[in-house]
Amino acid sequence: MASPVLDSAATPAAAAPPPARRTRLSELPEVRWAALSALAFLCALPLDLAGAPAWAWGPLYAVCYTAGGWEPGLAGLRALRERSLDVDLLMVVAALGAAAIGQYLDGGLLIVIFACSGALEALATRRTADSVRGLLDLAPEKAVRLRGSTEEAVDVAALRVGDTVLVRPGERLPADGTVLHGASDVDQATITGESLPASKAPGDEVFAGTLNGTGALRVRVDKDAGESVIARIVALVEEASATKAPTQLFIEKIEQRYSVGVVVATLALFTVPLLFGADLTTTLLRAMTFMIVASPCAVVLATMPPLLSAIATAGRHGVLVKSAVVMERLGAVDRVALDKTGTLTEGAPRLVEVRGEESALALAAAAERSSEHPLARAIVAAARERGLRIPAASDFSSVPGEGVRATVQGRDVRVRRADGSHADTAVEVVVDGAPVAVLVLADRLRDGAPEAVAALTRLTGTAPTLLTGDNAGAAARIAAPAGLTDIRSGLLPQDKVAAVREWERAGAKVLVVGDGVNDAPALAAAHTGVAMGRAGSDLALETADAVVVRDELSTVPAVMALSRRARRLVVQNLVIAGTCIGALVVWDLAGHLPLPLGVAGHEGSTVLVGLNGLRLLRDAAWRKAMAGE
Repeated sequence: MASPVLDSAATPAAAAPPPARRTRLSELPEVRWAALSALAFLCALPLDLAGAPAWAWGPLYAVCYTAGGWEPGLAGLRALRERSLDVDLLMVVAALGAAAIGQYLDGGLLIVIFACSGALEALATRRTADSVRGLLDLAPEKAVRLRGSTEEAVDVAALRVGDTVLVRPGERLPADGTVLHGASDVDQATITGESLPASKAPGDEVFAGTLNGTGALRVRVDKDAGESVIARIVALVEEASATKAPTQLFIEKIEQRYSVGVVVATLALFTVPLLFGADLTTTLLRAMTFMIVASPCAVVLATMPPLLSAIATAGRHGVLVKSAVVMERLGAVDRVALDKTGTLTEGAPRLVEVRGEESALALAAAAERSSEHPLARAIVAAARERGLRIPAASDFSSVPGEGVRATVQGRDVRVRRADGSHADTAVEVVVDGAPVAVLVLADRLRDGAPEAVAALTRLTGTAPTLLTGDNAGAAARIAAPAGLTDIRSGLLPQDKVAAVREWERAGAKVLVVGDGVNDAPALAAAHTGVAMGRAGSDLALETADAVVVRDELSTVPAVMALSRRARRLVVQNLVIAGTCIGALVVWDLAGHLPLPLGVAGHEGSTVLVGLNGLRLLRDAAWRKAMAGE
């Protein structure tokens, strides 16, 4: 009879992943004000052009100016009170200046285009946040908590570390935890980016928001809702959005001086011609047009959208980049240092060879089954993978440093460390006092590690260096198949730091990838540090600038490639912005640039730069980064 806890007969069919929620246009106040401004302008325009009396179109223009200009105008006045000149204020002043000389239509057009540009900017920024915050919608609101054999439906927020939850087929996991009972395939694409479902069995880690397959699972909750991988992704991206990259800080530093220069030049263009008898209306229009086209709106918007889009895309694919500064730094890396255990390798020993009687493996597994030692777990796992029947054992005893002993099928079985003549970890199986086999165990190279090393070499022009505290023989055995030739073994934490500082004194920008407590000093000393997140120590995760949630080394070169593409987009945006501003300014000074055309050119370049920066939000951007493009 099926257990009442694991009975899935009444389970609903597997649900499709809920789509990430998109912000509606009507939800943004910037969009609502821009729409009102545009509507008032479109109503006033035909009346004005048809020669209707001022009382018919005047109030409509007033609504247009007020709806589209009050918010940027107020923000600009606040900035001015803090002795900072905001480019938004320049736009509003230019529009009011046009209205002051009777050019209501031109001023209204400026306000409408400026308001619509701001609305598009706000929408793009919100979409960037939605792309990551949508992950929170994946986690269910309710969970089935088990109290003995009793099930109770509770809010996910009420779950605590140590609780056991039941996840039926087709349901989403409510929390990060460990499988206690059951087996299933879990779709983890939303967290790790894996294209195929991952098999889960007792002892395996699972993530909140991932989709359970056809089996029922009992899961122990290991993290509170606020500490889950999903919550960490959202928190880190929001934190990153509040930071500014060095390029952005530099732009903002010169923006103030530039804006003051624009105001001074505008005043000069207005007053000097008047002193020589120029027409007031023509002179003011030219000065207002200059103020508009010379304003650095597009330049200000050139940097952050590409970097924030790259952060959001990396977060969706399991790489948490902690700030815009880090995203910019990743693209500048020209040397990589890799830790061995847990970074280049899986971090857990596996049986690689049986020297002697093959049947000794089943006896060793029987003796080791009651032990929690990593080598014991590796031996038991190897016996199960080979389909061996593991007999029962009794009289189990364990002596630290010496091994285990048990009675198996009436025979005295001991599993102990072999002598030091083996390059890898080796244990000896002794049955009734006679050695019968040697089991050789070793940490295994991560899948895809050679390809990741090759990708890092292509990106930086220099092969990565292996920094490890392990002995030279074990380091060489792992380094050779990974394609590494520069090996530094037997290192203490301070030795790793010394190596990093040596490279950086020579002018290199070093990326260190590690996962352990002993890697934390090197992660902190490096130009950029990346931690392998699944098995990484808390200290390494806190110290690192970025965290790889999925245990795939290939995501490290991918996020570096994504960063380089973001940096290229920043340069593209600066070129686009500078070219447009330069061309419009020259046109206005050397000829006669109509105000509506100047407005369209200025705001058009700003929108173009913003949209160009958001190209990295697409999944295609990550695929290209994984391909090294």
